[in-house]
Amino acid sequence: MSTLRIEGGRPLAGRVTVEGNKNAALPLLAACLLTHDVCELANVPRIRDVEAMLQLLRGLGAEVEGAGTSQVRLRAARITSDEPDRTLVGRLRGSVLLMGPLLARRGRVRLAPPGGDFPTRRTITTHLLALEAFGARLVEVADGHVLEAPDGLRGASLYLDEASVTGTETALLAAAAARGHSEIRHAACEPHVVELCELLAAMGIGMEGAGTTTIRVEGAERPHGARRTLWGDYIEAGSWAVVGAVTRGEVDVLGAREADLEPVVSVMRRMRVGCDVRDGVLSVRPSSPRAIRKVTTGLWPAFPSDLVSLLTVLATQAEGRTLIHDWMYELRLFALEQLSGMNADLFLCDPHRIIVTGPRQLRGRTLDSRDLRSGMSLIAAALAADGESRVHPLETVERGYAHLVDRLRALGAAVVVE
Repeated sequence: MSTLRIEGGRPLAGRVTVEGNKNAALPLLAACLLTHDVCELANVPRIRDVEAMLQLLRGLGAEVEGAGTSQVRLRAARITSDEPDRTLVGRLRGSVLLMGPLLARRGRVRLAPPGGDFPTRRTITTHLLALEAFGARLVEVADGHVLEAPDGLRGASLYLDEASVTGTETALLAAAAARGHSEIRHAACEPHVVELCELLAAMGIGMEGAGTTTIRVEGAERPHGARRTLWGDYIEAGSWAVVGAVTRGEVDVLGAREADLEPVVSVMRRMRVGCDVRDGVLSVRPSSPRAIRKVTTGLWPAFPSDLVSLLTVLATQAEGRTLIHDWMYELRLFALEQLSGMNADLFLCDPHRIIVTGPRQLRGRTLDSRDLRSGMSLIAAALAADGESRVHPLETVERGYAHLVDRLRALGAAVVVE
């Protein structure tokens, strides 16, 4: 495992271009298993999570070209296994998206407990209930999950118990391969769900309601191949914007759609951060942030939970007190307690709420990147801090940020990998 050594206190400046959305790439790659034909994806993010998914697909029998590049070509003419590699599944929560396509192609799937951030606290109950609605039978096993659908999946009308993004995507992938008509209610509306709907439509699957809470799907007996260019990752774009803001730098972020950035830019403007979006460029300029009374995460298009850790770091540099409420995940804020050791003024009310009072001059220290998003937020804090910090393991953050060290150096950051 690698450590990133950071000498803080330097304003960052320059341009950074984000790649495709991580949260779109994984379900789109899973969707390629639905067809015997070739699928081509462009603007694929070159990150560890995508590498793991491509390895999983190879292990199931798919032919993969372009791994490690932004152009991936995949053909799953033969699926030779219904059990994805346990080690890789244990590293990647997105592996749960393979269940629907494997049920469609093999009539059975055996999946080890998925990994990723907070694996012991994030269940896949919503996914299992959705697949059972499509006719899959859950077989009780001691370690992992086995589902069977020897006669294939059938269309269903279902209400998701939560508007889970990956739960919605699991239901969509199953509906795409099911016989007949399906309706998914209380569906997630995030842009990456829309991307999956559009790819499935390009594969010949009937699709209505993408981007709304009710999605209607007409399954295709034999989906065909398709091509798609992924939209830019607005979470990554927001991350770089915060990095620019907390270092009092001048950073331009390219590659994300303006509509996707709106929830993030709205909060940053309320905090008096100098930022605007013009001609596809999110620009951040040196400013003196001000606290706002409260920020609450929510379902799209509310402020995304994936950026709450970075927003907390920004709040340490803002004048006044901000209450940050992330009702979606109860462990994300715990990783930020490390900021207290950097001289941040934090009060953790409970697992979902934290009060931040600023501005405070942060001090460098050794930091533990316990999950992807808090890891990036700690790097941002280290860049703003006085003195040297060490963030480890770097690999946790590289799961979602491509060529992170090279991009930081290009912006003027003093970073060394140990």
